[in-house]
Amino acid sequence: MTDHPPQALDKIRICDFTGQLAGAGATKILAAFGAQVIRVEDPVQRGKWDILRGVPPFVGEARGLEAGGAFNNHNAGKLGITLNLRDARAKELLRELVAVSDAVTENFAAGVMERLGFGYEDLRQIREDIVYVSNNGFGATGPYTSFKSWGPIAQAVSGLTFTSGLPDLPPAGWGYSFMDHTGGYYMATAVLMALLHRRRTGEGQWVDLACIEAAGTLNGVATLDATVNQRPMRRQGMPNSNRSQSPRMAPHGIWPTKGHDEWIAIAVRDDHDWKILSEIIGETWSCEDRWTHIETRLQAEDELEQLLTTWTANRNRQELAQELIDAGVPAAPVLKPQERIEFDHRTSELWVTVDHTEVGESRVEGLPVRMSETPWSVTRGAACLGEHNQYVFGELLGLGNTEIETLAEEGVI
Repeated sequence: MTDHPPQALDKIRICDFTGQLAGAGATKILAAFGAQVIRVEDPVQRGKWDILRGVPPFVGEARGLEAGGAFNNHNAGKLGITLNLRDARAKELLRELVAVSDAVTENFAAGVMERLGFGYEDLRQIREDIVYVSNNGFGATGPYTSFKSWGPIAQAVSGLTFTSGLPDLPPAGWGYSFMDHTGGYYMATAVLMALLHRRRTGEGQWVDLACIEAAGTLNGVATLDATVNQRPMRRQGMPNSNRSQSPRMAPHGIWPTKGHDEWIAIAVRDDHDWKILSEIIGETWSCEDRWTHIETRLQAEDELEQLLTTWTANRNRQELAQELIDAGVPAAPVLKPQERIEFDHRTSELWVTVDHTEVGESRVEGLPVRMSETPWSVTRGAACLGEHNQYVFGELLGLGNTEIETLAEEGVI
């Protein structure tokens, strides 16, 4: 069942139990490159395995379990089936599906798959070379195995939360689970590496991924500063959110421009960049000798930033950014998310329109990569609950129409 030209992951089949973003985001990447991702859901606890199914933001005017915008974004391109795994016959069907799959992916809490009877050792009995990738907040092994998690909880333990916020105020956190994206990227990579290993050796394996460890890779600068320089985060004199200390630049940050909540980013890399910027500013203060060299600009950085703020506040962010770029000074308007989607031609190919069976056309994220021979493709919206039962249980596993109807009536699928 394909609706795209040959792709890099054609003939790879994923039996997928992932949800939310850390897991579902990973298998969306695999689906975009041609893998057949079959998402398994519970027909009884409708939408409980993935709460994003029926929560806002919704797609257009639609509401209900098929209209969750985040769910439809993270699951575009996948097939969807339902299996009531409390039922022995449903477990038998899952074993048949695993037997014809290359990988099983999930991001339940540790131990859930074992309790269902489909932990790694159980899966190996079905298919010896199966690739099994589990991904949750604290991992399936180690001292935190029993901990339950939601994105912001694991994010706090990872150290990311503490790095945010303004001086002398509590850590602000990163809002929507920034860490989940990183966990998803590592999970997609893990599936591919394990499949490559199997191709070379014939061996399957279990990949245990913890989001707190994935998020730890984002703490590089803070970790080095603490271990090498013995300097803690959020210390006195540490710049707030609008400065960067490395490399040494000034001015280097975000400034307000004309209009409500309009901003521009400017990076003066060296004294040559400052000479250009000072000529564009063309005011008495910008031509003062004390701003000529980086050392003196850094010494009076607070004053410099205030002067620059006064100048940028009456300029149009788009026009000013283009003027600076044309002159050779790195700059960019600070775009709001909706502006990136609707108006920014530089990233227009990142957003694609897919067709969803119930809610119709909707826009979802694509992938920020371009491959000349095996490009990604996302054309189909997320699957409705049980939308592909007929195909998977019928064409793939060989059940007849009458049996499929009976299984549905009995609540097995």
